[in-house]
Amino acid sequence: MNEDQTKVIKSRGSFFSRYLSKMKTKERTPMKALPENAVMGFLGGFLTIFVLMALSKFSGNTWIMAPFGASCVLAFSAWNVPFSQPRNIIGGHMISTLVGLIILSTIGDSLWAVALAVGLAIALMVITKTTHPPAGADPLVVILSKSQWSFLWFPSLFGALATVVIALIINNLHKERKYPTFWY
Repeated sequence: MNEDQTKVIKSRGSFFSRYLSKMKTKERTPMKALPENAVMGFLGGFLTIFVLMALSKFSGNTWIMAPFGASCVLAFSAWNVPFSQPRNIIGGHMISTLVGLIILSTIGDSLWAVALAVGLAIALMVITKTTHPPAGADPLVVILSKSQWSFLWFPSLFGALATVVIALIINNLHKERKYPTFWY
């Protein structure tokens, strides 16, 4: 092995050592397990999903999709972070669902189309300041179920609106919570 090859191997080793060292930590989770937050999370999640399921059953429209379960986690247990605000819940679900529908109707449901839709939805949520992590799953739901354009309204828009309305009611029942922290 010559001197140049040795330098390359050492620099690669140095890169990987630095890279792997970023994953080491002695820190502990900053999360607090407060019983009242668990109760609020249970109440908000239960009520939201119950209402969305009941509206689906009795209205003839689909008001619920799997990502709304994850939206409830944020809306009721992390109500004060940007990802949980009404703008993000509604905007994130609308943008991501729209991206899924556009990709499905123009490109189809190939492996590349699904991956493109998720990546594009994330990028557009970041650009529009509407990032809502559960909405990242919306293009998957749309494309894999071959949804129709009506999916943009039911369940995406109306389900997200119902989630926000319930979050406004439930979160503000707690004396130390103020929801939302911002609207726009």
